[in-house]
Amino acid sequence: MSQQTNIAAQSAFAEAVVTGNLETLDEIVALDSIDHDPAPRQGPGPEGYKAMFGELRAAFPDLHVEVEHLVASDDEVAFAYTITGTHLGPLMGYPATGKTVSYRGMQISRFDSDGKLVERWGSSDELGMLRQLGLAEA
Repeated sequence: MSQQTNIAAQSAFAEAVVTGNLETLDEIVALDSIDHDPAPRQGPGPEGYKAMFGELRAAFPDLHVEVEHLVASDDEVAFAYTITGTHLGPLMGYPATGKTVSYRGMQISRFDSDGKLVERWGSSDELGMLRQLGLAEA
């Protein structure tokens, strides 16, 4: 696939997460997609992503992802981002704190010839997020 096709697929993935239209991930993520850095208890494929991001959006209904840097090849997209949101719902067993967070992360996504996500590597500053919420010690 072309760089532009992969960037468009990654953008559609991000839009699904930010808007909460997670059913769109069925069209973007391959059934056998592998997440090399899954969330705890995250299942495989589109269903795993929908569950993970559904929990995150329930905890942060105003979730926003700002892409700060992006590079692409014929089959991969890598980007750095900042996530912001207000903790208004349960997260990892913790009740809402009402606090706002801002934390950074990076991701590499690999796409197949049909433009579907087949592999993901990612890391975000979840400890920093928990510290901002007062749920982990500094």
